[in-house]
Order: sequence, then C-alpha cells, then structure tokens
Amino acid sequence: MQPVPSILTPRPIATEAFTDAIAAVARLEEIYERNTRFLRDRFEAYANGEPLTTRVRATYPFVRVTTSTHARLDSRLSYGFVAGPGVHETTVTRPDLFRVYLTEQINLLIRNHGIPVEIGESYEPIPIHFAYRRDINIDAVLLGRGKFPVDRPLRDVFDTPDLAAMDDAIANGVLQRLPGAPEPLALFRAARVDYSLHRLYHYTGTDPEHFQNFVIFTNYQFYVDVFVRLCHNYMASGYPASDAFIEPGNVVTHNARLGGGTTGVVPERMPQMPAFHLMEPGYRGTSVINIGTGPSNARTITDHVAVLRPHAWLMLGHCAGLRNTQKLGDYVLAHGYVREDHVLDEELPLWAPIPALAEMQVALEQAVGEVTGLAGFELKRVMRTGTVASVDNRNWEIGDPAIIRRLSQSRAIALDMESAAIAANGFRFRVAYGTLLCVSDKPLHGEIKLAGMAGEFYRQRVGQHLEIGLKALEKLKAQEWERLHSRKLRSFAEVAFQ
Repeated sequence: MQPVPSILTPRPIATEAFTDAIAAVARLEEIYERNTRFLRDRFEAYANGEPLTTRVRATYPFVRVTTSTHARLDSRLSYGFVAGPGVHETTVTRPDLFRVYLTEQINLLIRNHGIPVEIGESYEPIPIHFAYRRDINIDAVLLGRGKFPVDRPLRDVFDTPDLAAMDDAIANGVLQRLPGAPEPLALFRAARVDYSLHRLYHYTGTDPEHFQNFVIFTNYQFYVDVFVRLCHNYMASGYPASDAFIEPGNVVTHNARLGGGTTGVVPERMPQMPAFHLMEPGYRGTSVINIGTGPSNARTITDHVAVLRPHAWLMLGHCAGLRNTQKLGDYVLAHGYVREDHVLDEELPLWAPIPALAEMQVALEQAVGEVTGLAGFELKRVMRTGTVASVDNRNWEIGDPAIIRRLSQSRAIALDMESAAIAANGFRFRVAYGTLLCVSDKPLHGEIKLAGMAGEFYRQRVGQHLEIGLKALEKLKAQEWERLHSRKLRSFAEVAFQ
C-alpha cells in the first residue's frame, strides 16, 4: 500500500463562542489572514526552488450557530435567523472585504436567537490560487523565475480550485446534504465567493473592493459615457455624498473636498464588461456595468456580482417596442418577463414566476414622473408598465414566425436580450431587481433602428434615462435596507444570511 502523505498545516486555532459580532468578525479575519499568509509563504518558497516533501494545506474559517428551538425575536425580517433547530454553518472568505456585511449578519443571529455564534477553522481547503487577491500566475512569474519543479504538478503540493465543489446548489434549492452535515448558513460557501471575486476583476477591470451595494446594468456604452462625465463633475465640484470615482484599471479619482487627485493606470484595452463605481461610505454608492449584448453576458456578470450581496440592481437599456401605440423614446417598466433567452432554464425552471417587487416598481415609477414632470394619467404618455420578453437571437425579427405569435400571446410590450436573465438571477440569488427600458425601435411596425436615427435617439434620451435610474436608486437608498430584501425572494427553509 502507498503511505498516506503527511500534510503541512498551520497551528490549529481552537473554535470559540462569541456573543459580540465585532469580536467574531475579528476572529474570522485573524484565521483567514493567518491561513492565507501561511499558503503564500509556502508557495513563494516552492516557487523559489525549495523542495516540499508534503502537501500544504490551510482551511477557511467558519461561522456556526446551533439552535434548539424554532423561536426567534424578530419575525419582520426576511433574513437574520435560521429556519429551525439544528446546526447551521458556512465557510467565510475575505472578512476584510465583507466586514460590514458579516458584522450585521452575525449580530442579527445573536440578537434574534439569544445565543452565541462559534468561529473556528473549517475542513474546506483554501485553493492556493485564492490565497492571492489577484492572478496567482503573475505572482508565480515574479517569484519563481522558472524554478518550479517540472516533474510535479502544482495540485500535488497545494489545493487547487475544485469547480465541482463550487456550485450554486444552495441558492438553487437542490443541495443534497450528507447525513449529519450542518445546514447551510449562507447562499455561497467561501470557495464559490473567491471564484467570483477573481472573475469580477477579470470581467470588469476593477477590484471587488470598489463595488457598491446599488448596481446599474446597461447594454450600451452611451450610458457609461454619461455616467463617467457626471461622476468626474461630482469629483471636481466636491460633491458631498461621494468620496471617489473608480474606473477600469482601478483608476481612482478622489473628491476635491478630500484633496482630489487621480491614481492608477488606464488599461491598454477595456475589459469585456467594464465597471464604474461612484463610491459612498458604507458601500452605499452606485456601480454601473456595461454588460454588452446578450443573455449570456447578463447571466455571467450577475452570477459573480451576487456574491457581494448587493441591496438592489437595475437594468437600464434599450428595447424594441412591440406595440404600435409606443413611440421611440418611451419608457417600459417591466412587471413580468417572458424568458425566451433560456440561459437559466436548468437553474431556475420556466414555471417559476419572476414577480415584480413593489419597492423597486414604486421607486422607478416615481423617478420617471419626477424627471419627466408628468404624473398620474399623464405619465402614460411616456411610460407603459407591462411584460418584457428577452430572447437569445438578436435577429428575432427575421426568424421563426412562431416567436411573433408567442410574444403576442404573452402580452409583451417590449423585447430585449438581457432583462429577463438579470431579473431571474436577482430572484434566484435573493437580490432586489427592477427593469426600466427605453424604446429605440419598433421593428414589427416598420421603425427599424438605423445608424442616423439611432444617433439622434441616443442624444435625446440616454441622459434622461440614466438620471431616472440614479434617482430611483436614491429613493431606494433612503429606505430601510431591510425593506428591499423582500420575503418574496425567500424560500421555505431559507439560509440566515442576507
């Protein structure tokens, strides 16, 4: 028989109970920083040619709560409590990044159940790639200078990402627990979060530290151009609500009232889905991401943004108006979705409804009224509320006539390629979602978007549309955050963390 290889690990840290959330998060940080530093030290020695005769392993910290009763203090919230008696546990990564979030979640558990939480080291290995904030391959080149042993794969020495273990079974409601295993405490375990944190920089060109709790997705660069100009004006004028503006490459423009100045280097080429962040204290600012065209992009970016646990996201973009009574430049407030895009059919069956969320709908409708100066029945001159259909075929107009029949039967009033995926993933990941589109063409009624017409349309409407979206987010920020996390988004036996 082959001998069982020994494993080199850091000194164990004993599990400890905490009744203070701040102290609990401090212990999470202590464990995480110690264990990732251990991995980096061993990796850098290995990269510089030091032989390793054993495997190297360090694990993520965990949060655990054990209850013996269904009782809880506050039943108004949709989160902050476990579903029933038993042991509930999750692994945690980057407690420095999630400090505010984790402190709130742990404090709610302690307060609602009147019991301590336990903090300790889990059995979930930290992949060596995730011990680094950025791409490990860059560090390997800088550190190793080609000294890696060529006859021994990296995964023989260190734990590497196991994609089979980084699924969304908890969020999808299909988790198969092993006998005696704890119930999940959060939607995502640590390695799944780490995976998305690394992908966010890859896709958006900005570090996850810069993402804010209110997000706008758009499918046109024109919206980004307007947002960038607005944010630079804010920074130059000393706008009181925001501290900095972040662009791809982590280019930071500081607010003039805080000293001003710009740091960072503009990348040679833009990332696939560039992100821009107007930063406010406590992550209360706004992130705008140009996701480009198509439901695949919409699903990809929301899969990753979801691990940051934002309070709300909006889709602002252009659509085809399906009714002859609509005009170019009219707005469409989605209250339902026809999911002809099919990018989430396996994770969220088509029979699952994607409901309109009252707080989001009210904020968007009020914002349209305030920006356009219209109210009541007059608001119907520029905005209709109805079903939005999203497709995966950009040339749907010249495709199978059956799609036209299905659109008519669904009572859809607008069509795009991204909105249904963004709303569906909001529903799936328990993130409040909303959609406000602007009619840019009416292909079923002879008004096709041509180059000259499009340029004039964009000049007239993009600025106003973005202003409406930003005003709607300001209204949402003024509410208690708990109201945004609707119980409509929670399942029967839900995890405790928001």
